[in-house]
Amino acid sequence: MGTSGRGTPIRRHPRTARSTLVALLAATLLSGCGSFYPRTNTQPLPANPVVPVTARIRHPYIPPPPPPPPPDPGTLPQTTVLPRSDDPAFQAGALALWRSIVTGDVSAAQSFFFPETAYVQVKGIWNPQEDYQDRLITWYDLDIRAAHDHLGADAAAAQLLGVQVPTEQAEWIEPGVEYNKGSYYRVYGTRLAYRLDGQTHSIGIFSLISWRGEWYVVHLGPSTRPATEGIVFDPA
Repeated sequence: MGTSGRGTPIRRHPRTARSTLVALLAATLLSGCGSFYPRTNTQPLPANPVVPVTARIRHPYIPPPPPPPPPDPGTLPQTTVLPRSDDPAFQAGALALWRSIVTGDVSAAQSFFFPETAYVQVKGIWNPQEDYQDRLITWYDLDIRAAHDHLGADAAAAQLLGVQVPTEQAEWIEPGVEYNKGSYYRVYGTRLAYRLDGQTHSIGIFSLISWRGEWYVVHLGPSTRPATEGIVFDPA
């Protein structure tokens, strides 16, 4: 209850007071609604967001180039290193030769033969390339096929046991010997031991010569022969 300016009490109707209070509360809620409900961006998002072009491109993997092949040893100068028969390269070469003997396919054994480029450096003869191809390689191939025939029908079952090189008998060959203009180590008496049908056998390699510390076959069969034919050297 209030009073007028003259002190006369003013009577307010209870319903009018409650209506005024409700109106004030509603106004307060409406004015503060922004603090209860965060504003949202009414602009819709695109269905497919735009991605920068540089982020979408995936460059393909480009592997590094392979290493260059090793140089032909025959193009390099000779050394005075005495080869070892337990050298992994020599053992791999002997195994390749044996594979050719067992199968009759001469191609596998070519890497174990003295390189042509080294032969050109060593030999002081006219046209060493022709001598290499027409005599040395021809005989080598014929000797491999002769060794294959020597093993017989069960050649594929022949098992290589090892290769024995009498390194203590190797000689350093000086220029002027055997029409040479270069030098190398030479050894006779190398043997390939193998097992076939429960028996141990061997065949000889007539001569090995060296190039840069590695042994190579230069004559599988004898270095001289009456005809162009394959010969198995000293089978046992």
